[in-house]
Amino acid sequence: MSERASEDRGRRKTRVGVVISDVRDKTVTVEVVDSKRHPKYGKTVRVRSKFHAHDELNDAHLGDTVRIVETRPLSKTKRWRVAEVVERAR
Repeated sequence: MSERASEDRGRRKTRVGVVISDVRDKTVTVEVVDSKRHPKYGKTVRVRSKFHAHDELNDAHLGDTVRIVETRPLSKTKRWRVAEVVERAR
């Protein structure tokens, strides 16, 4: 692998979130919660984002905390893949 390709890999975005749906084959829906300050009023606001992520081994299940990594488009809605399961649901 060239030096340029390895640099690009290092810049991929990563997010940590909770699996809220694992119904589809090889796909999970991950909800990422982020806290941001309101630009004008300064109040801390919780921002929720949902991502569809590719899970090749169907390893992640409902309630699991996972790390997802940005990747090439895999389908109409999937632009992320599951890198690892950080914590299993109880």
